[in-house]
Amino acid sequence: MRFRSALSITALATALALTPAAAQRRQPTPEQRIDRLEKQVRQVQRQVFPKGQPADTAGFSDDPAATQESVSNINSRLDAVERQLTEILRTSEENGNRVAVMEAELARLRADQDRRIRALETAPVTDQPASEEPAAEPEEQTEAPPPPSRPKVERAAADTVPAELVPASVNDPAEAAYDQGFQLWNSGKYDAAIKSLQAFTKKYPDHRRTSWAYNLAGRAMLDKGQPRAAAEALLANYRRDPKGERAQDSLFYLGQALMKLGQPSQACKAYAELEEVYAGNLRAPLKSALPGAKAKAKCG
Repeated sequence: MRFRSALSITALATALALTPAAAQRRQPTPEQRIDRLEKQVRQVQRQVFPKGQPADTAGFSDDPAATQESVSNINSRLDAVERQLTEILRTSEENGNRVAVMEAELARLRADQDRRIRALETAPVTDQPASEEPAAEPEEQTEAPPPPSRPKVERAAADTVPAELVPASVNDPAEAAYDQGFQLWNSGKYDAAIKSLQAFTKKYPDHRRTSWAYNLAGRAMLDKGQPRAAAEALLANYRRDPKGERAQDSLFYLGQALMKLGQPSQACKAYAELEEVYAGNLRAPLKSALPGAKAKAKCG
């Protein structure tokens, strides 16, 4: 009887000693439960996917479960990204507004410059003697490339048509106005020639000599030592009327102006377009001068 009592007390003590541990095992922490679940999922995945886990079902991360601190950190980072995105959008809108303001100001400056140029064009040409008159029946001269010794080639004339078949050209005021600009350029009075030729293009925008006048004004700028202004004027003449009588000349002298600006690669592009656009009807002087110009620019 005493032995049974001692055994019962021992068993009770053992049970009491084991009760806390058993209770603790029956109530694992959330982390332990997650670890156990992850291990079970990995075992299942190894059985289902013996050759490896697919990318879209590749198990769970070994990082600890998310905490309030990590969630707050993620939210803070997301807030920072949103603020940066908002700042970028605001800066983009401000830059767009600045560009619009700059474009408007540039348009205003261009309009103001055009008004000033028109005022200069309408001013009398003081360098031209009052008694000077253009030749009654000048013959057309062909153009040649500029330096070192280029003949003056833009003289107004009736081209290949005999003068007796076009008597009206002798008294044509547009022809006389163009010839005046040519004479000024021919005598080296480039400023006066530019003004005279620009006045001509304004007064006779649809005349056949308009292409000539734009081209000669650009060449006068080039001869004057203003290659950038010359390049802009010559390119504008070519774009304005590619079929104009001196459009191809403007493209050739555009290449010359670009060479003066130290841009041989751009000059080669101008020469290439000249060959491509006017391959079938390139004027003889330009056709003969083009190979030398391309060689000087080292065009491939």
